[in-house]
Amino acid sequence: MSEEITPEIFNHLVTLAALELDDKQAAYLRRELNQQLKAIHELESIPLDVDLKITTHGVSYSLTTSPVLREDTWLPHPNPGEILAQAPQVDEQYIIVPDIPHEKLD
Repeated sequence: MSEEITPEIFNHLVTLAALELDDKQAAYLRRELNQQLKAIHELESIPLDVDLKITTHGVSYSLTTSPVLREDTWLPHPNPGEILAQAPQVDEQYIIVPDIPHEKLD
């Protein structure tokens, strides 16, 4: 199997995602990502009828027969202080996260 995600590409992705992986974790994750890409390519190679309508779970939907979207509801955590106590840095009721430097991608 040729690997699309080379060690160089993988290391770049790890840097962008700000991950800390040891050599064993990195090898495992890169192998898994390459396996997933292989599976995607296998699915892409399946010949499909160009007139095939879009389906969800094998059921065709139109604008009139689409299922109703669920309503978004806010469910507050019963004890937000519990979550805030685990955060390394907090300002009032907000968790402070480190800024991730942005790089311009080619």
